[in-house]
Amino acid sequence: MAGKDLKKVHQFLKDVGTYYLATEDGDTPRVRPFGTALLFEDKIYVLTAKAKNVSRKIEKNPRFELSAMDKDDRWIRVSGELKEDNRIDVHHAILEEYPHLKNAYTAGDDNTNTLYFDIESAVIYSFTEEPQILEV
Repeated sequence: MAGKDLKKVHQFLKDVGTYYLATEDGDTPRVRPFGTALLFEDKIYVLTAKAKNVSRKIEKNPRFELSAMDKDDRWIRVSGELKEDNRIDVHHAILEEYPHLKNAYTAGDDNTNTLYFDIESAVIYSFTEEPQILEV
């Protein structure tokens, strides 16, 4: 069962459009822009390609942190693990939510990789307010 604030995390990511996902490459951090955030079955899903370096990095170490800033100068920081879920219905759902990706991805192919955030912590920060710790 998802926490009461999972929808807040999802809406924040949808509203900003682009968030930055940090992974690890040995002892070097890697940060990449992402733009997918599908709320499906009480989880937030992302899409990438299995052929991309980011998929190989996540397979070796699924720990992540992401961050994004909105137009009101609030930012979110989310951390946890990315878990693979390549069920065909997840593929279909994310490609319906982001139809422009159908040019590069096909549901059920060998390259489409859908993962969900197994969130350990999520906090919204501001320059003017106390941090808002979310229950996810």
